[in-house]
Amino acid sequence: MKSVDEQLALISRGAEQMVPLDELRKKLERSVKTGKPLRVKYGIDPTGIDVHLGHTVPLRKLRLFQELGHQAVLIIGTTRRSSATPAAATRPAPASRRNKVEQNACDYLKQISPHHRTSPKPR
Repeated sequence: MKSVDEQLALISRGAEQMVPLDELRKKLERSVKTGKPLRVKYGIDPTGIDVHLGHTVPLRKLRLFQELGHQAVLIIGTTRRSSATPAAATRPAPASRRNKVEQNACDYLKQISPHHRTSPKPR
């Protein structure tokens, strides 16, 4: 595993600012000391139809963490809440919307990883 300074140099490349940097440094130090990789997560909301340019930077950083020996976790999902009201939170989304979001999630996975052969399991 690379040193903390080497990892931070690679992770911060191309980033204007990392917040909170001191917290990341502490986590990397603990990881190097214990030999236990970090678990780094990135979540995408599949209510849109495509992965877009705005997803590329975090996806590349997620891949970089993986290349540094850490565990990368990609989460494609939604809370399925359309309103902050208690009544709306308990009301199920229309089946057509649920199906579209699930299809988008499958499409996102195909766009991000063209060799992926299984579809995500809806929750």
